Order: sequence, then C-alpha cells, then structure tokens
Amino acid sequence: MIQVYPASSRYSADHGWLQSRFGFSFAEYRDPANMNFGPLRVFNDDIVQPENGFGMHPHREMEIVSVVLKGQIRHEDSMGNKEILLPGEIQRMTAGTGITHSEVNPSKDEELHLLQLWFLPDQNRLEPSYEQFAYNEAAMRNALLPVVSNEPNPDHRVAHIHQDLTLYLSRLEAGERLAFAQSESRKTYIFVIEGSLTVNNQVLGARDAARITEESMLELQAAANNYFMLIDLP
Repeated sequence: MIQVYPASSRYSADHGWLQSRFGFSFAEYRDPANMNFGPLRVFNDDIVQPENGFGMHPHREMEIVSVVLKGQIRHEDSMGNKEILLPGEIQRMTAGTGITHSEVNPSKDEELHLLQLWFLPDQNRLEPSYEQFAYNEAAMRNALLPVVSNEPNPDHRVAHIHQDLTLYLSRLEAGERLAFAQSESRKTYIFVIEGSLTVNNQVLGARDAARITEESMLELQAAANNYFMLIDLP
C-alpha cells in the first residue's frame, strides 16, 4: 500500500526567522493520528533566515539526522563538537542519556534550507555521540546511495545509527529507473526533494512524501531530473 502525502497537506508554521513544514506531529502541531511511521518520529523541512537559528536546547533518547539542502548550519554541542554542515554532508547525533546543542545559520545573507529527521533508537540510555562527513554525491546519480545505516557498507561510508534502518539519497535523471526490493514486513518512506518521481505508477511532486507498507518491489521512475530520499524502516 502506498499512501501519498502531498506537500500541501503538511502543517506549516511561519515564525518570521523560521519557516517549517512538519511531516509528523511536532511543536505546536498536535495530531495523535500522525505521530510516527515506524521509528521515524520527526521529519521537518525548515528554512532558517540568516544569522538566526536554534539556541542551546536539550535532547534525550533520539537519533537525529540532518541534511542541508542549501546554505550552511553551525552546530555546537555539550560534547565539545563545533562544526559547519554544508550541502553534500550528513550529520547524525545520538542524544542518548542527554545532550544539549545549538543550530544556527551563520550566513549574513543566505537562507538555510534543512531537513531534520528524528528516529526512535532501538535501545535507551545510549552514550551520546556525534558524526559528520561528506558523502560521494556522484555515487547517488541514478542510484540509491546509503548515507545512514545500522550496518556497515563495504562500498560507501555511512553514518551509524542505533536503529534497524537505512537512509538513501538519489538523483535520478529523466527517463531513468530504479528498482527497490525488500520484505513486505518492512516499511518505506520516500520524500521528493526536487522534481517529481513515479513510484509504482503513483506520481510524487516536489516535497511530496509516501508512506509505503506491504510492498515487496518498488519501481522508481523519473520523468524529469529529481532528487529524493528513501528510508527503509522496520
């Protein structure tokens, strides 16, 4: 079953310095019927204005993945990490028993476009940890590139996450196809970042999402160049 969630159906919040669209119940958006999809608990699509951001704030018992689409974000945390995250890089943070961090757009004139995902961990009371690296953008051309997983990958570096999932990124060119096979007992979440994508004959536009269950084979096709994320979930 493929349930399509159009971009227009997501809750939107405009705080001036921050424009957010929530895939799941979050902050002022409360919907008990839309709390999660498997261990995927939060999927936020944010635009942060220059020289603004989130000051120091705490997290516990969550796996947090950040993907910058445009601009940059300055990260600082209570473990002593101070990093700038750019497009083409992945960040994974295990909040575990407790961490505080800040996320700020340090640019004076460029917006920050950011996807942030929270996953429930497979166990509680983990030691907090942080990981960031640049992935091979060429390797996601007409392919599914794993960038986050709980399993090591012999071909590509992946950020290790404490949950039975794999997050892929792909840029599929017009006319190209991909097939994704998995057990019908698992779930798949697809989010189209740019362009459009046809999934088993269902068309997803930019910023549309699909929650997929009980499907053993997904046929992914691009009518035009696109950029999308696919997450294999328990």
